[in-house]
Order: sequence, then structure tokens, then C-alpha cells
Amino acid sequence: MDVSDDSSRVTTVETAFELLETIVRRDGCRITELAEEHDLAKSTVHRHLTTLEELEYVVNDDGIFRTGFRFLKIGERTRARLDEYELVERNVAALADETNECVQFMVEEHGWAVYVFRDRGDNAVATDAEIGDRLPIHACAGGKAILAFSDDDRLEEIIDDRGLPQLTDATITDRDELVEQLAAVRERGYSCNDQESADSLRAFGVPIRYEDGRVLGALSVSGPIRRFQDDSLATRLLETANELELKIRYA
Repeated sequence: MDVSDDSSRVTTVETAFELLETIVRRDGCRITELAEEHDLAKSTVHRHLTTLEELEYVVNDDGIFRTGFRFLKIGERTRARLDEYELVERNVAALADETNECVQFMVEEHGWAVYVFRDRGDNAVATDAEIGDRLPIHACAGGKAILAFSDDDRLEEIIDDRGLPQLTDATITDRDELVEQLAAVRERGYSCNDQESADSLRAFGVPIRYEDGRVLGALSVSGPIRRFQDDSLATRLLETANELELKIRYA
């Protein structure tokens, strides 16, 4: 078995997933393209893809390899693993319909803010974000709402592992400034992303918590800064979060 310097990591598995991620990012790849991008022999790439194809995780479309629908079942099972997610999905759709903006639900996983549900109202601005996409957790409203109500130790772990990468000129990259802002989020109950993940985009976020205070995830609503001049949407988010937390508690 091919094992990296870290004995807990198997490099063959790591390589297979790196190839899969490239296939997803490029919406399909040929063996030659993958070999060049990852500096691997074509025979090595071929063995990986042949194995993944036999397991039905990729398909060969006339020499172009794409991910198979077997991943669809895995993704849906992941989103359905908690009964609470069904309640969340309904609230995301209802809030998008009510506000006519883009509404999303995010969770923290491996130090990232991950899109789990997303819905757009009639006036929502189209962005590149998709279900399953990951963002630096400190640079988005939902992520900051999660961090503000998580343990301090978890915040430090994430900063140590991921750092505070800069996405725009407005992104917070200083630890003390982030800690100060998270304290303000706890005080008022909601977070704000003021062009920190994308220029001209503003968002509000609120945590969804269990009765014991643990964070399930965060709801956020986003749109152009000219429509997000006051905190009325943040107030509506807080109301929705409160209703959702009660539903989860008594479901």
C-alpha cells in the first residue's frame, strides 16, 4: 500500500480524490489533461480512472471522464442524515420567496463554511456559489454567525489550520479584528458580510442552535449592497431562526 509520510494518509486515495476534484472543477477531463495538471504518468491516471469507472463513480464519455450519478445519492444522503435539515430546507425556500433575495443555509465542516441549501427569490442576484461549495468561514455572513456562537477553541483551531485568507479588499485578515467583530455578532444576534467575499455583495447571517446552545448551522440572506442598506432583513432572519429553532426543539 502506498502511504505518505503521514502514516494516516494513503496517497493512492488522496490522488484519486484530487483527480475527482479536478474533473468536477473542469466539468470533465481527458487522461492527458489530468496527467499534465497533476504531474502524473498517463498510465497512473488511467489506472485510477479505470478503477473509479468500474466502481461507477466516473463515466467515460468518448474519452472525457466525468463524475457519475452515484455521487448524487451520496450527496442526498449526506443532506438527509439529520431530520432537522428537512425543516431547514423548507424555511430557506419560504424565506427566499418572501424576501425575493438569495437565501442559504451553511454548516461548518473541516473549518470551511459549506453550502447545504440555497434558494433564490425573483430579484436574487446570480452568483457562482453552488450547493456543496466551500468558503473561508471568516469571510461570509453565515460562517461568521457560526463562529460567533462556537467554542473559542474551535475558532483557534480553524485559524491555525486555515488562516484568514483575503478574498476582497474588505475581508478581515486580522485575528483580533475578527474576534472583536464576532463579539459584536453575539451581542446583536446576527452577522454582516459587507463585501468581504465578493465586491458589491452584502449579506446578513444568523445561527441556528439547539436548545443546549450547540450550533447546527446558519441562515443567511445576500444581495446587492444598494438593497441591503438597513437591518430589516437581519431582523426577519432572527425571527425565522427563532421559529426554526422552536420547530427543531419540538419536532
